[in-house]
Amino acid sequence: MIGRLRGVLLHKAPPWLVVDVNGVGYELEAPMSTFYELPVLGKEVSLYTHYAQKEDSVSLYGFMGEAERRLFRDVQRVSGIGARIALAILSGASVEEFARLVQVGDVAALTRIPGIGKKTAERIVVELRDRAAALAEGVPSLGQAIPADPLSEATVALQQLGYKPAEAQRMAKQAHAEGDAAETIIRKALQSALR
Repeated sequence: MIGRLRGVLLHKAPPWLVVDVNGVGYELEAPMSTFYELPVLGKEVSLYTHYAQKEDSVSLYGFMGEAERRLFRDVQRVSGIGARIALAILSGASVEEFARLVQVGDVAALTRIPGIGKKTAERIVVELRDRAAALAEGVPSLGQAIPADPLSEATVALQQLGYKPAEAQRMAKQAHAEGDAAETIIRKALQSALR
């Protein structure tokens, strides 16, 4: 729906901020990690967004980086975690730190994040451990260049399609032939995965 906003920052009072985009003020909820990087009021800001619609409400969440938005989305796939806890996670730890805690299974550290008890922390570790490396790496943002060589580009694309980093790398290497473009490597890797 709404994936990104660029406009003038009109208001910021955690967790809320308002961005004016051509005369329309968008009210967003954002984690503290985003607030730390916001410019002063009246300056232009660009935010990645997550649009959420429920039966009785519509919410828009803002993030400075794609990695934050991705973590916000991924962590809500764990049963018992909603937007409030996802924002608390991003406010309490960087994406890289959270991914490290999940990888090493540090339940005690995860329980120090507001709203996360021992059982929820254990579920996070179990359900997100396989994705932790991908969370830490993030994905290229709209302003960043995708890796220049076709093999790396294909590997990143396969990860964005949901394959684990190690699996994506293996698939891309097996499909790669000298002179192949990234699109060719991806197509061949996906075809071989279906066999």
